[in-house]
Amino acid sequence: MPYIGQGNDGFGIRKRYFYTAESGDTSVTGSDNNGLSLTFTDGSLVDVYLNGVLLDPGTDYNTNTTNTIASLSSLAADDFIEVIVYEVFAVSDAVSAASGGTFGGAITSSKINASGDTSAGDNAAMGYTAAEGLILTGQGSTNDVTIKNDADTAVIQIPTGTDDVNFTDNISLLSDSAVLNFGADSDVTLTHNHNTGLDLNLMMTATTFEPDGDTSAGDNAAIGYTAAEGLILTGQGSTNDVTIKNDADTAVIQIPTGGVVTTFAGAVRGSTLTDTSNTGGITLDFDAYQNFILTFTGNVTLDNPTTEAIGQTGFIICIQDGTGSRTLSLGTDYESAGAGGFTLSTAASAVDIIPYVVQSSSNILLGAVQKAFS
Repeated sequence: MPYIGQGNDGFGIRKRYFYTAESGDTSVTGSDNNGLSLTFTDGSLVDVYLNGVLLDPGTDYNTNTTNTIASLSSLAADDFIEVIVYEVFAVSDAVSAASGGTFGGAITSSKINASGDTSAGDNAAMGYTAAEGLILTGQGSTNDVTIKNDADTAVIQIPTGTDDVNFTDNISLLSDSAVLNFGADSDVTLTHNHNTGLDLNLMMTATTFEPDGDTSAGDNAAIGYTAAEGLILTGQGSTNDVTIKNDADTAVIQIPTGGVVTTFAGAVRGSTLTDTSNTGGITLDFDAYQNFILTFTGNVTLDNPTTEAIGQTGFIICIQDGTGSRTLSLGTDYESAGAGGFTLSTAASAVDIIPYVVQSSSNILLGAVQKAFS
């Protein structure tokens, strides 16, 4: 049978070694005349020639010693020995080109071109179709496909049996007009505008939305925040710059274009405190309330507050209890016309009304008392 063996290019059928003997030599081994080191794995696949005559293995020599032709008859000086080594490989250690098979080890190649589709149930398959291009299909207990980086860290994962894709870290869209499409028909899009921001074509719903920068003149509809101003709403329209609507899509608050006047569509009601038991010194909380309805159960003094704000207006209603004749005294921050103070109605259950306006800090101007409402 022919033997397929090693050649200098890796594909020859035999390897030849040449030795020139010295007087008395009985073996050859090691490097030959050309610097090749004698190597063989099977002594039965070796031919030895002495001065061109084929020697008989077992009679004229033996190969019992590794990589050595031994037990030669004593050689004369300049005898010429040629050794031909045939090396075989197991044809069974190959994968059929026609039927395919399994590789037990790693495969190294400059390029692998798949030429068919993968199938459901493939453990780890690479395929190709003209329509789909490169196809990766797999199945695992946690992920069907896992793509790792050089540090053996998972970068992209497709959880088993799903069409979800999990990314371990950042995703960069490098185009200045990159678009993220959502939905089977891409009905929702998020578009990158170079150096400007992101455009969402439909409504966005969020549990909370927290901006962290100021708005700018010219913003069509912007939400911003600064530590000093808090929430900022900025807009520009042909009629109003800002319009706040209720759930019925009715404008409730409007700031006309370019103006600072605020228009309210309905009544604006300040918070009103109703306190049915007041006696002695009391301090009104102008931060919490705009109006005050106070039932006097004893003589009352309005102590100086610390919460009044310039321009705040409202009213104070004083109601006599069932006894009546309760009086009202004023702290120095409360000013009545002509510093005349007030004399309230004395009848039991009488109702008097005092309007007020805050001129400045520590100056709360009180209007004339309207008496004896029943």
